[in-house]
Amino acid sequence: MTAVKTILVAGTYDTKDDELHYLAEVIHGQGGRVLSMDVSVLGDPSRPTDVSKHQVAEAGGSSIEAAIASGDENTAMQIMGAGAAAKALELYRAGQIHGVIVLGGTMGTDLALDLCQALPVGVPKYVVSTVAFSPLMPPERIPADVQMILWSGGLYGLNSICKAALSQAAGAVLGAARAVEAPRRERPLIGMTSFGKTVLRYMVTLKPALEARGFEVAVFHATGMGGRAFESLAGEGAFAAVMDFAPQEVSNHLFGGLSAGADRLTNAGRAETPQLVAPGCYDLVDFVGWQGVPVQLQGRPTHAHNRLLSSAVLESEERRTVAQTICEKLSQARAPVAVILPNQGCNEWDRPGGDLHDAQGLAAFCEAMRRACPQNAELTELDCHINDAAFCDKVLEIFDSWTASGVIKTTV
Repeated sequence: MTAVKTILVAGTYDTKDDELHYLAEVIHGQGGRVLSMDVSVLGDPSRPTDVSKHQVAEAGGSSIEAAIASGDENTAMQIMGAGAAAKALELYRAGQIHGVIVLGGTMGTDLALDLCQALPVGVPKYVVSTVAFSPLMPPERIPADVQMILWSGGLYGLNSICKAALSQAAGAVLGAARAVEAPRRERPLIGMTSFGKTVLRYMVTLKPALEARGFEVAVFHATGMGGRAFESLAGEGAFAAVMDFAPQEVSNHLFGGLSAGADRLTNAGRAETPQLVAPGCYDLVDFVGWQGVPVQLQGRPTHAHNRLLSSAVLESEERRTVAQTICEKLSQARAPVAVILPNQGCNEWDRPGGDLHDAQGLAAFCEAMRRACPQNAELTELDCHINDAAFCDKVLEIFDSWTASGVIKTTV
């Protein structure tokens, strides 16, 4: 028989008491348990919660009195956000919760992002929010595997519309807690970034080759949120090594595209994880296709992947900036770094004769990489395209050398 799962229900019980108790009732009705957490500041719940607002504030290194004395709701909720995150992680590590659901408007959602960010990938995380899917949330604030549902018609009080959203979310988080197959570290994990096979193809060769060597491989779609998930896991030290061959989100962040956050290409090095890096799609900046070309990217070649996503091509000086930025980020690494530079192109569309080919721009980038490559990184320049077999051959050669020398651990 399936073990009973406990869900952490968090929110401001002074203003959303009825809604939070309704969530608990639905979870109880489906055979789950609830552990309640109050993140209010000024008021009190109708009945005591399992984790009081005082305990939350103390977990954040402060107090409710200090939050009130600040006289600023933003400051107060950041105190509660830090405490809620710390307390949730404590409860999870103690085995007291198996999933979390947080309810809120903009204030509660701000706190919910901190709380969910604190929990490992694989722990079910649901946020019921009046601003779900909103551009108010920058990618670096969004946890890698959070689920959100719009809290329609629920800003003030219960009604049949908002109950539909609340009950779905309650059932979803409990079902997820029952069904989840949490990540298991049975084999060392390689984190790889890429795009679809039409533009970058190395993963088709590398994934089975690495699996044959006894490693597990996770490939992240580097279009903003994929890079965010990759960085989140890299920061946790989840990878034995990374193959960051699509750092295009660095370009996106620099030039107003679909950013994965300012810390892209830094967390693996900070976590002392060996890095193999190549500049796949460095020359492209992604933007929302249906919104048209952003002003700063107009007047240059573009490629429409589909109705959602399009890319613009960087000019030579911008490519130099990307090269310098990549090298600056890699210079901070605390573990070995290998940079592989295919000098015949770094995405399928920039081959000679391709729609986005720019020989002058590619040459400018390669020269900037040679000049800026930091001393802690080993630069290997290849006379091939990133989608050629020679690229994969060199990657595996470096990888095998690193495993033989112990740079990359072959056991968990």
